[in-house]
Amino acid sequence: MDKRTLILSAAEKLFGEKGFEGTTVRDIAHSAGVNLAMISYYFGSKEKLFEALVEYRSGYTTGVLEELAQDEHLEPMQKMYKLIDFYVERILSNFQFHNIISRQFSTLQSTDLKEALMRMKAKNLEQIEKIMADGQKKGVFRKVDLELTLASIIGTISQLTLSKEWYCRILGILSPDPNDFSPELVTRLKNHLKDMVTAHLRVPQS
Repeated sequence: MDKRTLILSAAEKLFGEKGFEGTTVRDIAHSAGVNLAMISYYFGSKEKLFEALVEYRSGYTTGVLEELAQDEHLEPMQKMYKLIDFYVERILSNFQFHNIISRQFSTLQSTDLKEALMRMKAKNLEQIEKIMADGQKKGVFRKVDLELTLASIIGTISQLTLSKEWYCRILGILSPDPNDFSPELVTRLKNHLKDMVTAHLRVPQS
C-alpha cells in the first residue's frame, strides 16, 4: 500500500472512531506511521484530507457497480442481490464514518468536490439503472421508480446505523462490540432487503 492510501485508510478509521472534530492530524500521522510533513505534502490540511477520502471511497463504489453491471454471468436479480450485499457490508463495516460523511457533506469547502461527488452518485445510479433496465428487457423486472427504489435500500441501511442501539434492542440482536454489528443482524438485514427488492421488482406470475 502506498503512503497516500495508507494515510487515507488510517484517517477513515479514526474519523469513524473519534469523529472529524475529535481527530487530529497528529493522530492520523501516528496511526499511519508517517510524519506530519507527509500528510501536509499529500493533502495540505485535515479538511482537504477528508475531501480526498470521500472522493476516494466514492470512486471505489463506482468501480464495483460498473463491474457488477457488466457481469454477463449473473441474472438481473442476482445482480440486485449482490448490490445489496455490497452496500450492507460497506456501510455497516464502518458505519461511524458513513454517518460522518452524511453530516459533513453539507460543510465541504470545495464546490468542485461537491459537484464531482454528485457526478459520481449519478454515475452509480446509471450503473444500477443498467441492471434494472436489463431485467425489464428480459421480462423479469417490472417498471418501478428507480431513484426511490435505491433510496429505500440505502435509507434502510442508513437508518439502522443512525439509531444502532435502538434497532439492535427492538430486533433483539445485541452486539458485544458497540463499534460493530453482529453477523446475525447483517444477515437479517440482507435477507430483508432482498425479500423487499424481490417483491418490488419481480413481475407477478400470471
